[in-house]
Amino acid sequence: MTCPQRLRPTLAGAALAMLSFAVAGCSADSANGAAKPGGKQPPLVAVATPTAHRFMNRIEAVGTARANEQVTLSSPVTERVDKLSFSDGGFVRKGQVIAMLAQDEEQAALAGARAEAKQALSQLERVKALGLRGFATGTLVDQQEAAARRAQAQAASAEAQIADRVIRAPFSGFASLRTISEGAIVSAGAPIATISDLSRIKLDFTVPETALRSLRRGQPIVATSAAWPDQPVRGTIETIDPVIDPATRAVTVRAVLANPDNRLKPGMLLTIGIEAEARTGLAVPEMAITGEGAERFVHLVDKSSKARRTRVTAGVRDAGLIEVTGLAADARVITEGVVKVSDGSRVRVRRDDASVVAAP
Repeated sequence: MTCPQRLRPTLAGAALAMLSFAVAGCSADSANGAAKPGGKQPPLVAVATPTAHRFMNRIEAVGTARANEQVTLSSPVTERVDKLSFSDGGFVRKGQVIAMLAQDEEQAALAGARAEAKQALSQLERVKALGLRGFATGTLVDQQEAAARRAQAQAASAEAQIADRVIRAPFSGFASLRTISEGAIVSAGAPIATISDLSRIKLDFTVPETALRSLRRGQPIVATSAAWPDQPVRGTIETIDPVIDPATRAVTVRAVLANPDNRLKPGMLLTIGIEAEARTGLAVPEMAITGEGAERFVHLVDKSSKARRTRVTAGVRDAGLIEVTGLAADARVITEGVVKVSDGSRVRVRRDDASVVAAP
């Protein structure tokens, strides 16, 4: 069926009008800056202002644990071991006998010295009595007094030699593993046992001289061992060495740690953390920081919704935040989507309620 000739111009005019309307609409959209269908949208980012955060300067070091008191008991003479009175790793009390060396000869010498001293004292009494009656000179009395003192000194020497053969614990602590047996002959100076007082631990470590201004006696520290990494031990600084090592420019610090369960052992390597000066500063999330060599940057969003790369000075880190200087307190810092923007590029800012502010 063919359309009447008079209708054809009308259909053509309608088509032309629709085409003109579409072109006009596209021109209006382009003029308003909207993205064309299929065009690339500005990246979506999250922004936040810097927050005030309390930062703590922290000094890190490693140190070696030492017993509160420790001594290696050695034999003062070459002699046979008659008796050992400690067990491997056992606890000993102050004054407890650790070992007894043979002392038969010394006991005999002591008995003879005591007998001579007794005789010399008796002779001195008789000479003094004669002197009072005029039958003994003063010189004779003096000579006899000297003889009595010599006899007493010999007895005291024999007693000291016997005491040297009785090895006692100078303080309470734990004995080392036994390396000798009863009946063995030990040489003078040979170790018999090591006694360690583990009631507390002395921890020695070194820090650079630049850290001295942040250290003081009584300052708390936290120490962690490889054996118990999840159980830190707290202590305090007891002494700061008054002399700095001129070779390393470091100073030795001694801290004291409580050790009620004897968990820490002498010789352990411990990691030390010292909280020094506290301060409050502006902070941004660590993910907001980018680097280029030694320089650090953040990207700010300006009033025209463009990203502006800004140099900052980064400080210490804490709880996912990093201290920064060089930013205003009301700066709009891109915290998410940093890798998608460049200096001067447009962005879309995501609000907390998940709505989006379109770029103009």
